[in-house]
Amino acid sequence: MLTGRHYQNAYVTRDVDKAVAAFRENAEIRKLIEVEVPVQLWTPEGEGQGVQKLAFVWIGDLQVELIQPGAGDVLALYRDALPEGDEVKFHHICQLVDDWEAFMAKVDQEKFPVVLRGGTPGMLEFCYLDTRDWLGHYTEYCWMVPQRWAGMGGR
Repeated sequence: MLTGRHYQNAYVTRDVDKAVAAFRENAEIRKLIEVEVPVQLWTPEGEGQGVQKLAFVWIGDLQVELIQPGAGDVLALYRDALPEGDEVKFHHICQLVDDWEAFMAKVDQEKFPVVLRGGTPGMLEFCYLDTRDWLGHYTEYCWMVPQRWAGMGGR
């Protein structure tokens, strides 16, 4: 299943600060947002909270998400993909969808399993489908209200 509008390429790393420095040196950054946040997540193994250090680097209309997983069992999806060193490693793409309920109804009929889900209902919701056998990477889907999209740097 591939639907929605592609807006993000995401990478995992052991050192977000080093990755951000490399983007500052090598890319024309339109907007940069850096946060370290605890997030409540659902996985097939259960629910829990994880802490991630994140950077959202906008280059034109493409957002590059840099993810440094921290504490929390629910972050295995990211931790298991980390490179041995502190470079960046491609992890997933993200597609923006307009209608979350309609999208999730389709997901229930698809062959790609949901491996991670989170967000704030009514504000921003996301899920990851395991599309690795098809595309070689995960595919994240995200929905958010227009104010949140603008706050994230979208246009």
